[in-house]
Amino acid sequence: MPGQHRWLRLLPLGAFILAATLPGALSGCGGGSSSGSVVPPLPPPPPATKGKYFTHIVILMQENRTFDNLFATFPGADGTRRGKTHNGKTLLLRKADLESRISPNNGYSFWKRDYNGGKMNGFDTVNIGKVSGTYVYEYVDPAQIAPYWDLAKSYVLSDHTFQTQGSGSFTAHQDLIRGGTNVNANQSLIDFPNDWGHPWGCDAPPGTRTSLITAHNQYMSFQGPFPCLQYATLRDLLDAKGISWRYYTPAQGSFAGNLWNGFAAIDAVRHGSEWGTNVASPETGIFTDISRDTLPAVAWVVPDYPNSDHPGNNSDTGPSWVAQIVNAVGQSPAWNTTVILVVWDDWGGWYDHVAPPGTRRYGGLGFRVPLLAVAPYAKSGYVSHAVYQLGSIVRFVEDNWSLGRLGTTDAHSGDFARDFFDFSQNPRKFVPIESKYSRSQLLSRPPSNHPVDDE
Repeated sequence: MPGQHRWLRLLPLGAFILAATLPGALSGCGGGSSSGSVVPPLPPPPPATKGKYFTHIVILMQENRTFDNLFATFPGADGTRRGKTHNGKTLLLRKADLESRISPNNGYSFWKRDYNGGKMNGFDTVNIGKVSGTYVYEYVDPAQIAPYWDLAKSYVLSDHTFQTQGSGSFTAHQDLIRGGTNVNANQSLIDFPNDWGHPWGCDAPPGTRTSLITAHNQYMSFQGPFPCLQYATLRDLLDAKGISWRYYTPAQGSFAGNLWNGFAAIDAVRHGSEWGTNVASPETGIFTDISRDTLPAVAWVVPDYPNSDHPGNNSDTGPSWVAQIVNAVGQSPAWNTTVILVVWDDWGGWYDHVAPPGTRRYGGLGFRVPLLAVAPYAKSGYVSHAVYQLGSIVRFVEDNWSLGRLGTTDAHSGDFARDFFDFSQNPRKFVPIESKYSRSQLLSRPPSNHPVDDE
């Protein structure tokens, strides 16, 4: 989210601003629509192909949380309740609600101040409007995110997974379909384009420009290409091998369907036959494909804004959204052949105490984000301390079906296949995850169609 401009005053849950659907909006995949009407489900995707480890990889992309913000006090994990400030003091992280009233700043310039040359003590120097930077020194009450903690207790929690760059959701969602945003040998995209309103990506107004960062971290504000990109993504590798995939997303024209739809900025998809089929809206269509046992080999799932955990959204439904997708898979025939990876796309401006490793290049690595791995072969209650990044997810997809490499961070990201899973064990019987909100409650609520900014 573009926190680098100004903090957002966001609407309370249930106060929806309806936005007109843009021309070229996605067709339906069942389970609701951007207008609240029932949309016929899409035809099933081609049957999934068995891979080296799994037949199905489901990637749930939540929003804007650091590891310390969600798991500061998780037993056995590298969390903390104390944060460092720029003047050498220590703050006790306060216990807070998941429903944050504001959205902290999270552009690259703010990341640099937070990082402060590796000291990880500049977070208090970044104010959010009239709110002090000390606001970001908090951790969420574990009782309010019980599904996440229950998943971590039963499956795998990674406490050293880092976002690819110190950047926001635009590039993070590119990283989750590609592993990097390099547009040439020395430059990568970073932050948001200069027009991040409606429409989005390839449909953005003429003259829209992205920003770039070089290998030596020279920032080039709005000097990058129009956000309709030509580079290859996992889609190219999957299509070449005939491996099915779907990207479940809210309709274009909504907040989540715009800024968080990575394929809206990929020319070959936005202007090709896969738009509205492989890229499927609404995102609740994931339940349709699970229930009819037509889950594709690779499924990315973008939540609607209230279900995303994004700070400032005045909603606590994110953990239930994740739990209900996990429960749907767990109670389906696909369970024994599926892994669900739950990841938060960027740090969202929140405090984290672990400095990202490695030499700073292209604005990365960024800060830690939580990663959960849920599968019948996942180790039980295992906290992994090994270093991974968003490119590790891309690498895992590539390795599962022997797709080859895109040549971004996938080429050197850590491989978690043998760390997270024990394939010598019998597949575990699924035990449903309890959640505050039921699937029917989540599906009966109209989509948010939240505006980018209500100021």
